[in-house]
Amino acid sequence: MSQQHNPGIRPQEEEIDLREELEKYLRFWPWFVIGVILCILAGIIYLKFSTAQYSTTASIIIKDEKSKGPASQMEAFADMGFLGGMGAESIENEIGILKSKTLTTQAVKALNLNITYFQEGTLKDKELYENSPFEIQILQLDEERLGERIKEESGNTFRINPASEENFNLVNTETGESFKAKYGAPVNIGFADITVEKTGMQLETDDNSVRVHFNPINGVVGKYRNAVQVNLTDKNSSLLELSLVDPVKEKAQDILDQLILEYNRQAIEDKNLIASNTAEFIDERLAIINQELDSVEVGKEEFKEANQLTNIEAESELFIENASEYKKRQQEVGTQLELANAMINYLKTGSNSDLLPANLGIEEAGVNDLIKEYNTLVLERNRILSGSTEKNPVVMRLSSQIEQMRANVLQSLQRMRSNFQIAQEDLDRQAAVIGSQISAVPAKERQYRGIERQQNIKEALYLFLLEKREENSLSLAVTAPKAKIVDSAYSNANPVSPKSKIILLAALILGLLIPFLIIYLKNLLNNKVRERGDLERVTKEIPIVGEIPKITKKETDLITENDRSVLSEAFRIMVTNLQYLLVNTSRKEKGIKLFVTSTVKGEGKTFLAFNLGITFANMQKKVVVVGGDLRNPQLQRYETEAREFTGVSDYLYKPSLRAEELISSSKIHPNLDILASGNIPPNPSELLRSERMGELLSELEEIYDYIIVDTAPAMLVADTFLINKYADLTLYVTRAGYTEKRLLDFAVDAKKEGKLHDVSFVLNDVEMANFGYGNKYGYAYGEEKKSFFKRLKDKVAIL
Repeated sequence: MSQQHNPGIRPQEEEIDLREELEKYLRFWPWFVIGVILCILAGIIYLKFSTAQYSTTASIIIKDEKSKGPASQMEAFADMGFLGGMGAESIENEIGILKSKTLTTQAVKALNLNITYFQEGTLKDKELYENSPFEIQILQLDEERLGERIKEESGNTFRINPASEENFNLVNTETGESFKAKYGAPVNIGFADITVEKTGMQLETDDNSVRVHFNPINGVVGKYRNAVQVNLTDKNSSLLELSLVDPVKEKAQDILDQLILEYNRQAIEDKNLIASNTAEFIDERLAIINQELDSVEVGKEEFKEANQLTNIEAESELFIENASEYKKRQQEVGTQLELANAMINYLKTGSNSDLLPANLGIEEAGVNDLIKEYNTLVLERNRILSGSTEKNPVVMRLSSQIEQMRANVLQSLQRMRSNFQIAQEDLDRQAAVIGSQISAVPAKERQYRGIERQQNIKEALYLFLLEKREENSLSLAVTAPKAKIVDSAYSNANPVSPKSKIILLAALILGLLIPFLIIYLKNLLNNKVRERGDLERVTKEIPIVGEIPKITKKETDLITENDRSVLSEAFRIMVTNLQYLLVNTSRKEKGIKLFVTSTVKGEGKTFLAFNLGITFANMQKKVVVVGGDLRNPQLQRYETEAREFTGVSDYLYKPSLRAEELISSSKIHPNLDILASGNIPPNPSELLRSERMGELLSELEEIYDYIIVDTAPAMLVADTFLINKYADLTLYVTRAGYTEKRLLDFAVDAKKEGKLHDVSFVLNDVEMANFGYGNKYGYAYGEEKKSFFKRLKDKVAIL
């Protein structure tokens, strides 16, 4: 049963295939060793030159102001509306504010981040933040001119060199321009006026010079806006985590803390804005009520003087007791009407960007809620406007909502006023009934009561506004920050990048991957015969009798007597294989004719013919090498005078010549003779087709044990096909790294068509790494074992 029908053999075949695939890469193990070493060295150099980056984190809680504290402490502020909830604000808006350009700009300016200090080092520069021996203060900065100088590369970098205890030199590193000044004295550097002060810090080196970079504020703001990350730790909480990756841990901590500080300061200003508007409104109303109250009291005084009244209350005490409830209600309704009128006037005269006074004592809960919601929307729009424009879709949407909400508040106040007017009219009717019961009371008493009622209303409203003004002033003094700091900014001790273990692991993987990819692509794109397996995969009909190793520049390409080189061993193995093939033929032991051919020129036919002849000669055989390529003779490569010899072409052309007359002794070996190609004829094919060629070989059979014929390339001309019928064995030479795989089909087809017979492949110029057997076993036998580094060196030289 054949293998393809035997399932038991398949696992073995798969194992052999896997081994062969691995062998393709393992034979190039020096490449992998060198690749790993180089990549790891590159990784170490990268770690030395790269700047470590550290992660800094801070945590805050955005307070949910809907949750109240104890009633005894917070109810006064709740009445004024200063502890209302976030309303339409969302946590996403707060994240946007924390990353806004306005907030980042304020932090950058507060920390002077547009000025950076560096200490120059051998491998890399070190940024100095808190450890700089000098501190620069900018008195005046021209941002446009600084930007132009950066574009023109005319210098935004300076070096501060201490000249003495009182003086320093400031040198422009781009232009070489130098400024000498005293510490603390103003210096004009082209785009800014600055002063330089000593900080008292000392550098680790003796050289106290510092390099200073001046950067545009907008560029620094853009950098840190992108670098600062604000994330919500949980969807159901308001805990925000701020993070920043920077080479200087102290600098990153200051940036995050300053951002939180600026955020709280801005939030407090927004809260105080409502209280300020409320205080302004109360002051205006107090001035009006005070004038009205003075007018009522003066009228009451004049009324008493004119009518000589002293104690009218005693006379109408009974009626007052019955009417007290109505009067109390009339007073409350009058107060509400006055508040409603005041709020309506304020709404009609104010703009959409003004905040409304909150919780002035209006009894209608719905109106108070609308006022709170209106103020919340105004605050949100103003806050977003601080970092945007009025064309922002969110601002436009909020403006529309504010307009609609303002109309709703006005409508609610008008409706409330109508309700209280109706209530007042009803109370007046009830008062008229009571008035009929006290008709006996003089008209003066009724007039007096009217004046006194007006006085009481004005006094109640005046006292109420005074109380609210005090509460409002207190709220301004105790406004709490919006963001509660959970964790102040802190930095991790270990850098987040570069991570040495990951870099070195990546270098190791890359060192293995690069040679693997090179070998893989090399094999993938290779269309040349490289090893024995390439021949075996193309054809099974033609045997492989030998593999000839690649000859280095330092080695000779001819075998010598008692030679133990790899080349000589390869030819001995090939001769042994030829003996087995010749045994299977019916040829006699003497006068064996071996024809050497190839597909194209340059594959090593002449090299093979001479070395094969020398190998037989070393076996004490009589050998002749015949130049069978009449078009392009090559025997002169090893026998320099062979081109001048008469030879095969002369024999075929002149019937009078005999073979013994044309044979020359070789200088290479005493048992080796040469029969040169002779003069190049105009008709090589006709000469080779003649019967004289057979006669020539018959004469040589009588003289020599082996006749090795170096023929022409079979694919280029038909000469080899014309004389191949005389061959006992045809050696078809292929050259590793030179012969294309597709050309092997030519040899297979030539054998199938009968143009060549008894063909055997010889693979020439094989790299040691690609030997089928000798690389691992036979050829190193008897040699001294080399050290690992010597073997690595030899392996690299071969590759």
